[in-house]
Amino acid sequence: MALVQRPCTRLGFLFPRLNLRAFSKTESLKEDDIKKSVFISQSNDIYTNLALEEWLFKNFNFKQHHLLLLCQNNPSVVIGKHQNPWSETNFSDANNLERKGVKLARRSSGGGASYHDKGSLSMSFFSPRERHNSRYNMEIVARSVFREFGCEISVNPEEELVLRHNKPISSKAAKLGRDNSYYNLSLMIRTNKVNRNMALQKQDFALNTKARVLPTTSKVMNLCEETPEISVAAAMKAIGWEFLRTKALTIKDGGMELAFKQKGFHLINPTDKWFPGLNEIRNTYASWEWCFGQTPQFKIVRSFTVPVDLLHGNSGSSATLNITISVENGLISDITVFVPYGFKSFGFTGEAKVIHNLKGKRFSLQAFEELESSLDCLLDEKDKFVTECVKQVMSCA
Repeated sequence: MALVQRPCTRLGFLFPRLNLRAFSKTESLKEDDIKKSVFISQSNDIYTNLALEEWLFKNFNFKQHHLLLLCQNNPSVVIGKHQNPWSETNFSDANNLERKGVKLARRSSGGGASYHDKGSLSMSFFSPRERHNSRYNMEIVARSVFREFGCEISVNPEEELVLRHNKPISSKAAKLGRDNSYYNLSLMIRTNKVNRNMALQKQDFALNTKARVLPTTSKVMNLCEETPEISVAAAMKAIGWEFLRTKALTIKDGGMELAFKQKGFHLINPTDKWFPGLNEIRNTYASWEWCFGQTPQFKIVRSFTVPVDLLHGNSGSSATLNITISVENGLISDITVFVPYGFKSFGFTGEAKVIHNLKGKRFSLQAFEELESSLDCLLDEKDKFVTECVKQVMSCA
């Protein structure tokens, strides 16, 4: 059944400035008195849109006004607040990702690692905490796609939107505060799956971490593979109208009669002029200290076979050098090297020059290479071997 719509000019109407206080009264209301709006961000910058999401969460009162924020982001990998980018993403291949324009961002909410580009649609459903309902939000998305495109979407036990019963097309995140909450869904419509799979390829190394590690499903689909005519703009309009025509507290369809009573679509210009303090939040979210420095403490352990010419006598099967790098707040806090007897007795003291100089540095291959070049002329063969081993451990950075 086709979705009846208002003229398309309604979608493109730009309000000079939203009166947020008019949307923020606190009196108790019946379901029919709760209004809805759809905000569409005009920015494609992931840090700006995450900052807008956080600004609304902190400053808006959703008691009588529920909100859906829609965003399209430039290529980016978004991780949850307590996740480890070195284990959840492929940012060891940062140079390759940067050449493709992929940014790393960290949410202020939970959730797994997800890939965004202009072929995906980010949706944040805002409501008071006591009305937070993830199933309600997913049902709106599924129902809108079926109503407009005749494509059936289901919800799997992991609360992912899936096609053909087992092909995920979405990722999720949520944040519940004292008063407010939001539920974020990123919907794959025409996402570049090659870039996605490369960016979310997990690292294969021994890692001891306090960070939350979530599975990243690789058997994903785009909606366009099932419904070739779909576009992000069409999905945005369909989901927005479905949100407006659905009752605020139940999944009951109120039809276009209810949709016309809502506050409609608003194009949003996410700037300090509209949202005071937004740039400060955006700059925090774009900083290394937030994206990498907020990572919970972790350790990486690697073992290396010592070359025979660096051993004294015959050390047999014990000729293995073990390296453990401890990282706190994205900085190297300690490097421990366990050396075999033959290597140590040959004159190595167990404290290579590069190890001492790396402590307190950012856990990044670039920082290591800059340090390595400055120390190259000072290293003997044993130091160089240990340095190369440390470099391989650091390569995951």
